[in-house]
Amino acid sequence: MPEDKNGRLEYQAQSPDESALVSAARNFGFVFKHRTPNTITIEIKGKIEEYELLSILDFNNVRKRMSVIVRRNNKILLLCKGADNVIYDRLGPDQIELKARTQEHLNKFAGEGLRTLVLAERYLDDEFFSGWRQRQQEAALSMDGREDKLGAIYEEIECDMMLVGVTAIEDKLQDGVPQTIANLQMAGIKIWVLTGDKQETAINIGYSCQLLTDELVDVFVVDGVTLDEVEQQLRKFKESIKIINTFHPGGVYHNNIATANGGNSSTVTIENLRHNAAPPAISVVTFSAECDQIFDGGEKGATGASTTATDIEENTGFAIVINGHSLVHCLSPELEDRFLDVASNCKAVICCRVTPLQKAMVIELIKRAKNAVTLAIGDGANDVSMIKAAHIGVGISGQEGMQAVLASDYSIAQFRYLERLLLVHGRWSYYRMCKFLRYFFYKNFAFTLCHFWFAFFCGFSAQTVFDPMFISVYNLFYTSLPVLALGVFEQDVSDKNSLEYPKLYTPGLTNALFNTTEFIRSVLHGIFSSLVLFLIPYGTYKDGVSPEGYVLSDHMLLGSVVATILIIDNTAQIALDTSYWTVFNHIMVWGSVVTYFVLDYFYNYVIGGPYVGSLTQAMKEPTFWFTTLISVLMLMVPVMAFRFYFVDVYPSLSDKVRLKQRMAQIRSRQSTDVLRTPSARRARRSLRSGYAFAHQEGFGRLITSGKIMRKLPQDFAFPLGLGSSRKQHSINHQDSLNHSNNSHKHQQQVHLPGSSNGGDASPRAPCQDLDTINL
Repeated sequence: MPEDKNGRLEYQAQSPDESALVSAARNFGFVFKHRTPNTITIEIKGKIEEYELLSILDFNNVRKRMSVIVRRNNKILLLCKGADNVIYDRLGPDQIELKARTQEHLNKFAGEGLRTLVLAERYLDDEFFSGWRQRQQEAALSMDGREDKLGAIYEEIECDMMLVGVTAIEDKLQDGVPQTIANLQMAGIKIWVLTGDKQETAINIGYSCQLLTDELVDVFVVDGVTLDEVEQQLRKFKESIKIINTFHPGGVYHNNIATANGGNSSTVTIENLRHNAAPPAISVVTFSAECDQIFDGGEKGATGASTTATDIEENTGFAIVINGHSLVHCLSPELEDRFLDVASNCKAVICCRVTPLQKAMVIELIKRAKNAVTLAIGDGANDVSMIKAAHIGVGISGQEGMQAVLASDYSIAQFRYLERLLLVHGRWSYYRMCKFLRYFFYKNFAFTLCHFWFAFFCGFSAQTVFDPMFISVYNLFYTSLPVLALGVFEQDVSDKNSLEYPKLYTPGLTNALFNTTEFIRSVLHGIFSSLVLFLIPYGTYKDGVSPEGYVLSDHMLLGSVVATILIIDNTAQIALDTSYWTVFNHIMVWGSVVTYFVLDYFYNYVIGGPYVGSLTQAMKEPTFWFTTLISVLMLMVPVMAFRFYFVDVYPSLSDKVRLKQRMAQIRSRQSTDVLRTPSARRARRSLRSGYAFAHQEGFGRLITSGKIMRKLPQDFAFPLGLGSSRKQHSINHQDSLNHSNNSHKHQQQVHLPGSSNGGDASPRAPCQDLDTINL
């Protein structure tokens, strides 16, 4: 719909593609001026033309096209736009040469990553249109099978059309998409792309966002039409993967790259698929080693070995591209297992020419067969079914409208914000929840089992060791706020380090922080604590007498002492578990101890509880303080020794990053202690700059080389040499960049595995070689 705002014509369209087409036509002198329910007014080179709108044949996911029927000068004209494969099947005869030349243009546009549409027209006579219009109205009013009947009626008139031309629209990639995808893959997240674009467009988008790289061993294309063809292609791809994974053809190239600390070097193992050829200029390293192997390598470097090399075998992997008509057979019960088997062995999966229903079916298949947690992200109305089918739906509020946002669980403005949503907030949430659950089970087992041990000394008479009021408010006042603060504010590493080291996200994929083993460990810890909490005070106060001659071996005094030690132990445990202290943590943790004594005094002395004077009498004797000290030490020393041992001998990546973060904080405090003179502060130049952070060479050679427009081989060729044949000169160039960047930082740094900017093999350090440029 056109709108005149302050003398300027603006358009409101259902999709940004339609708005772009109408705006482009306006720039060439074909202006869409006015629209009413029955008429369309346009201006062609200053001449006004009015068309009568007779009917609109709406777009849907099955038809993949849209048509309008208009009348002008007693001529009825059908205008249709849609996907090339759909329009080509409905063109009239005697257009072979025109179709061939148009197909060349389509391939060229698709090779440049543009979204294409094909336009066609057909002139109708009045008699045929009148009969068709009557049948169309009857189908529209039908109560049964209305969509099928309308589809059949539309097929009658959308045929024998004349090809008019094609349009190509640039779907510009948002900022930060390649880095986001590279970091998510490095974190261990499997990424599938489900798009409605053509195969060539989808492949070039995959290269531009670094989902497809030249270092891939092979890119499989599934484009079979029949079930047997698709099955044969999948079987051939499976055999290819099996052969490559078994024999690893080609030599092994060891490349020593200087790390950020300047002292140690890491060895990257690259499979050289071209014999007697140099390795690719840049490589996205996928860490296939287990965590303990990575940590062992890091420890060797930290001990000061002269030459420490961590051999990381680079799994360059495979990629698979599937067309929509082939995906229909892949989702059938006969081939879904084989399809998932091949796709699971591929680093990247791209499904093109898919309908919204097929997107949802792919999500359902992964949920059912792989038992995986799925996240779907989209920005248009055609992504709604996919977003609803996934466990977590993320909508991007952009030019495509708000349908995806309204149907999603989370809404973001740009795709690159997904990196922070998952690697920072998602990881923090999982980390906090796991700590919360472990502490929650521990404190309740330690509290409950004290009654079990007391039952052996009271003849199993159901007598409780604690005050009934203490039992009621234990989880309500005394231990709820500290664990609440832990679950809200806790973080092991900062958000900056969470983004810098995507491998920190890996424990969440394997449920490493809370599983059956961690649950059993929390239960055993609670059992041990309950034994210490009950038996030590019981042995101390059994037959105990104060120096004044008061008998201390009564039930109420024992219960008050055990409850006090339990609260102190819980507070010490939550303080030991807290890595990130805020004002609220201090108030809630230490305030819970103060609250215990305040509420105990108020309940017993003001309200008149049955345990009045028990805790006061116990605290007057040195026996209470020695008993509390011994009990807390016996509870805390084993825990601290266990944790310090594993942090020192078997540190996790999180422990190493936390150590680096703590060292950086210490150095920053020391640097702030050095005071500058006022003249030095005035002479200091601003660190801000009007230039971009990274100055990179343009893409001129890449565009003119035609590399991104090449066709992928359809037949199986083994092995494929996809890497650049040039020397790996970018390594030396990157080393020089690292040296210049390190001159502005401290000389001693900690190099950690899993970092997204630790070396040349990182996807966050783009190479300057234009043949393998990271767009």
